[in-house]
This record gives sequence, structure tokens and C-alpha cells, in this order.
Amino acid sequence: MEISGIASALIIGLVIGVLGRIALPGRQHIPVWLTIVIGIIAAFAGAALAKAFGVADTNGIDWIEWLIQIGLAMVGVGFADRAYGRGR
Repeated sequence: MEISGIASALIIGLVIGVLGRIALPGRQHIPVWLTIVIGIIAAFAGAALAKAFGVADTNGIDWIEWLIQIGLAMVGVGFADRAYGRGR
């Protein structure tokens, strides 16, 4: 992976994390940096899952891959909110 690929993955991870946080109902009590980290992890994991299911490379926008990534970000933000909220 090249530097430009890593940079774009970080930006996409940021967007995925924010979308996952917005899509999750209620207020989350986690810091923004944790949302970004969860989004980056969800972006990489979602891309791997989409590739495993054979839906990573489609004509046009890869909507299924985005939905998988956002769903993973929602789950990650939910778990982090519960774990982070209990520690405070």
C-alpha cells in the first residue's frame, strides 16, 4: 500500500466513523478521536468483509461495501460508548 492509499484510507475511516456515530441513535459519550479510530478500523474490516463476500468491486459506487463499513462503525461506536461510559 502506498502513502496515498494510506492517506485515503484514513480520510475514508474518518468519514465512516462519523457516519456510524450519526446513524447510531442517542448520544454517545466517547471522544472524537475514538470515533475516528473506530471508523478507520471499520473501514479496513468492512473492505475485507466486502472482498470476502465478493461485493468489493462493483460498477459505480460500492454501496454494499459502504453499508458494511458504516454498520461495523455503528457496532464499534456502540461498544465503545458502553465501555467508555462505564469507566467514567
